[in-house]
Amino acid sequence: MKFRKLNLILAILLLVSAPAAFAADGDAAEKSAAPAASADVDKSKDLAAEVEALKTELEAVKKQAQNAEDYVAISNLETAYGYYVDKAKWDEVADLFTKDATLEIGLRGVFVGQDRVRAYMHKLPDLKYGTLFNHMQLQPKIDIAPDGMTAKGRWRAIMQVGVLNSRAQWGEATYENEYRKEDGIWKISKLHAYFTYYSDYYKGWDKGGDPPPGPIPGFPPDRPPTETYKLYPDVYVPPYHYPNPVTGR
Repeated sequence: MKFRKLNLILAILLLVSAPAAFAADGDAAEKSAAPAASADVDKSKDLAAEVEALKTELEAVKKQAQNAEDYVAISNLETAYGYYVDKAKWDEVADLFTKDATLEIGLRGVFVGQDRVRAYMHKLPDLKYGTLFNHMQLQPKIDIAPDGMTAKGRWRAIMQVGVLNSRAQWGEATYENEYRKEDGIWKISKLHAYFTYYSDYYKGWDKGGDPPPGPIPGFPPDRPPTETYKLYPDVYVPPYHYPNPVTGR
């Protein structure tokens, strides 16, 4: 939105609407001077009130436009994360995080700081012949803080993981993430992926689920898992960061 144009239009309206003073000759001018001055004062007050209302409305429009831009930027950030993970672009993944970010995937514990996030990513498999590693980022629910500097988001990742002639699995992870704007750029400050099911493709999810990926040998987390829970066929609902949009609860 061209806010400079809006400000220019507003300035022109003020100039056009400003009361004009006309000088008159003789007694007629003297008799009409007081009522005219009073009318000018009233008109000025009305105009000032209208200007303030327009300023308030303009600020609200600017805020809405900025929130829309931030929503798109965060959505693109998370989508980029998913595409990079799909293709094992581990350095590109780590670059999306803040320096003090935390990463918690499944029940492997919490890894603290961008360097540890990068190291964790490089412990994951590389993409090679016969490997499938899809993580589709879906159903975004993004809430931006009033100051426009932080945000929270809930996502769902549908996963396809497979190795040729070895294994094939379906999985789902619900993300409850946090984001922070640094130097005008949105980054991931907290990624928490809750695994809800992990099932063998050939057995089917009606036969139960597999356990989540276990600890990485020789690479312990910086903190234990923030929550412990069981996957499908057990039921666990990751906590929501937002209230009900209708009831507020």
